[in-house]
Amino acid sequence: MMLSKGQKGLKRHKGLWALLSLLSFSSLLAIETRFDFESVQMATKFRLSLHAENRETAEKAAEDAFEHVSRLTGLFSDYEPNSELNRLNATKPNEPFQASLELVEIIARSLEISQLTEGAFDITCGHLSRLWRSMKNRKQLPPPERLAAAKATMDWRAVKVDTQTSTITLMKPGMLLDLGGIAKGYAADAVLKRLRDKHHITRALVIAGGDIAIGDPPPGKEGWEIKLRSSAEAETTVILKNAAVSTSGDMYQAITLGDTRYAHIISPLTGLGLTKTVSCSVIAADATTSDALATAMVVLGKEKGREIAKKIPGITLRWGD
Repeated sequence: MMLSKGQKGLKRHKGLWALLSLLSFSSLLAIETRFDFESVQMATKFRLSLHAENRETAEKAAEDAFEHVSRLTGLFSDYEPNSELNRLNATKPNEPFQASLELVEIIARSLEISQLTEGAFDITCGHLSRLWRSMKNRKQLPPPERLAAAKATMDWRAVKVDTQTSTITLMKPGMLLDLGGIAKGYAADAVLKRLRDKHHITRALVIAGGDIAIGDPPPGKEGWEIKLRSSAEAETTVILKNAAVSTSGDMYQAITLGDTRYAHIISPLTGLGLTKTVSCSVIAADATTSDALATAMVVLGKEKGREIAKKIPGITLRWGD
């Protein structure tokens, strides 16, 4: 059968289109490759899942991400003597401290959440945190006088942040900040942003203990499947993209002293670990917010927590027992 010149041209065009389609499909398959990494950071396990063109690109991005978390640890840790946070804690009352952009950001956001939660989230609990950790190791309750002294140093309203001059001022004598309730969420957000801005990777998931920062969905998916544990035995699955979720509660880290079970989460009101068994997952736009709010919600309890959550747009609560 003889083909006309037009038919031959059409056949060539069809062949070229098929080749281009095959190349596009091959490129898509390369982009769809998922890589998983993990590293111990901030005293917890950071897990990173991302979609990249090849392993070399993925490994380079993951290594850079974990190095960035390590740098943030050097800013936010209250365990490292020379961390930026501990240098801030060592300043005299009313003495402005020249701080990094990251420390200014995280403390400014902490104070906003303190206001939103009526002080249920309070980073000025540093002395309480250290006292509670020390007494837990001895399996004893803090002496009442030491507990009262630690509580007396707290007041989130006595922390002043000036974003224009990048300074932080502690206005109350003896004040000690602790970023443990928000730092991992902030770090998860920072990793997701770094992957996007520096490595052009948008399809990623960052898990930092109980805090998860979620980017664009995997190829062909509506979102990432996230399992939320509401108790030691029960869990539910949600599909999320470009969001964050954090879960807080006393399911695992708790201690029994006398006849009372105390969680690792400290109530700013009592100065002791929470004694009520409750967990809460907070879905929000970013992990910095979800991390801090999840802590605040279990301190507040279901009734008060729901009441306050109504005043905070863009969040969803899922309570456990």
